[in-house]
Amino acid sequence: MIRTGAGTAGWRRSRAVVLALAASGFALPACAAPEPGAAECRPGPARTEILDGVGLRGEIRLASGARVVLDSLRWPDAPEIAVSARAWLEARRGDSLVLIPRGGQPDRWGRERADIQVADTDIDLAGGLIAAGLAVADADERDSLCRPALRGVEEAARAKRLGLWHDFPFQAADGPALRAQEGRFVVVEGRIRHVGERSARTYLDFAARGADGLTVTVSKRTWRTMRTRGLSAASLEGRRVRVRGILEVWRGPTLEANADAVEILSEPDRREAGPTGERELRR
Repeated sequence: MIRTGAGTAGWRRSRAVVLALAASGFALPACAAPEPGAAECRPGPARTEILDGVGLRGEIRLASGARVVLDSLRWPDAPEIAVSARAWLEARRGDSLVLIPRGGQPDRWGRERADIQVADTDIDLAGGLIAAGLAVADADERDSLCRPALRGVEEAARAKRLGLWHDFPFQAADGPALRAQEGRFVVVEGRIRHVGERSARTYLDFAARGADGLTVTVSKRTWRTMRTRGLSAASLEGRRVRVRGILEVWRGPTLEANADAVEILSEPDRREAGPTGERELRR
């Protein structure tokens, strides 16, 4: 049986939560608003649901039969962290939820992306997992991170080295450690030595030519988005950044980044950047 509260009073409380959160722009209890006009981040109508179960990769099953995944969140690859994340969600089984879908269209498996809060509480599911170090904020395959302030929640977990932050971030110059993570989602920090712009994509290189370190590839469309935000080859060279994505190994460790996967951590240090002539490296 679906629980919506104790009688009429419970129903009214749940409805009041929905209306209040919708009016205040919930989906962003710990976040700034998405970029104007970003259809993939546009919130839909709020509704109440009951949490009925949790899948192995964090899929949330609802008593109504719907299935959702949390928006702006990357489920952990590490098995022991994934078990803890699933247990954290399972502890909310049977709870009444306030759910706001994101982007309108379900994914290829028929699941909605959504922001979810436990009704009558301040427990935000994505924020809670990230605060515990059991997940990271990530835009996945989309161009925009719909809840950018979740990065602030993530920062606190990282400072305490909670959960997956015991291993993250990897260092961009540590090629062997990165190679060992092939096929996994990683968070990496390092200083960009040089930027190579090409017609189809742009390359952010974190190691000197011949050294074993990370290269980040950026698609033409994503590079165009980054440039509208004020980033360029000149402004990125020498800067320390944090990047995230699926680690692949070609001639060296590499990952493809979306626009919100590159976080600027420092001003440029030109002593660390390679000479302009080295922008041709490894192509």
